[in-house]
Amino acid sequence: MAVLYINGKQVTLDDDPRTTLLDTLRECQDLTGTKKGCDHGQCGACTLLLDGRRVNSCLILAIQCEGSEVTTIEGLGQGEQLHPMQRAFVKHDGFQCGYCTPGQICSAVGMLEEVENGEPSDVTGRADVTLSRAEIQERMSGNLCRCGAYVNIVDAILDTANAHSLKNGGAAT
Repeated sequence: MAVLYINGKQVTLDDDPRTTLLDTLRECQDLTGTKKGCDHGQCGACTLLLDGRRVNSCLILAIQCEGSEVTTIEGLGQGEQLHPMQRAFVKHDGFQCGYCTPGQICSAVGMLEEVENGEPSDVTGRADVTLSRAEIQERMSGNLCRCGAYVNIVDAILDTANAHSLKNGGAAT
């Protein structure tokens, strides 16, 4: 048995200890927003936030998350109020078929938190990040879109970043 917090609610799991977090969410918790794409951690469709950090939920066992806060696409907004990133994806048409969208949005939210925390990427190599298109593309490279909505996804992320000041003083361009 494991106790974790899914979208703010305490949940006690009694699943097979070999069950991935992705399968637990979809099959036992009826949270189907998180998608199963490749099931090998290569596409990012299953990305969610684990204690505020983005992870591929197909690569982690649910039991490993004991005591952790899991935030899925269903838990980002407040009731009917969409999260700013969700609104930006709608505004900029950051999706086509929509299959990758939950993972893209969760990854983008986690990525902006990394930027705010001053975590460098391979593009910048330093903590004083200017959030450019190249920076976003590098940081989002683990999330694939088969439809090719990348330009609109980057626009949505830039819009969200511009609407919220970055703690580290970096600018979004």
